[in-house]
Amino acid sequence: MLDREGYRPNVGIVLLNQRNEVFWGKRVGQHSWQFPQGGIQHGENPEQAMYRELHEEIGLEPQHVQIIGRTREWLRYDVPAEFLRRSNSSSGRRTTRQAYRGQKQIWFLLRMVGRDSDVCLRATDHPEFDAWRWSPYWIPLDVVIDFKREVYELALSELARYIARGPRMMMMPWGSPLDLYRSNPHDAKKDSENS
Repeated sequence: MLDREGYRPNVGIVLLNQRNEVFWGKRVGQHSWQFPQGGIQHGENPEQAMYRELHEEIGLEPQHVQIIGRTREWLRYDVPAEFLRRSNSSSGRRTTRQAYRGQKQIWFLLRMVGRDSDVCLRATDHPEFDAWRWSPYWIPLDVVIDFKREVYELALSELARYIARGPRMMMMPWGSPLDLYRSNPHDAKKDSENS
């Protein structure tokens, strides 16, 4: 199912633990890491697709998570021509008149309220990931395939507003740990003076 511009509707999931670290899954048999994501099927809305993908890719059910927010608009990325050619030739498919360009995604920010042991990478017969880890929110994105990096940066930047206290979150460099219990660095000094 493609839109008029050739983009497939898709959802992306940024899953946070209680320490505001994000879930990263390692693609089966590859050395690339990514957030859970997947296509929206005919008749699904983005939230329904998000819950289905959450279960299919990492085995979590709606009771294991809380929705914190989502992106306002679709975020798009183009798939490079060499990937499209490789995909079409390996599947034996011919390209159609409606050319596939890439994905348009609604990204959801979720808080995990379940336990790490609730994660199950083998929830379906066709697992997407063979390993997973928690990483800092602003992790360097060099682990993500290059043509998806910009959309990851856009999604993380937009979704940060749901967990930030004040503008400090937006000014943090990639790879910084999150301490969202203080609204600014001067609070730590005030706390120590008051004790």
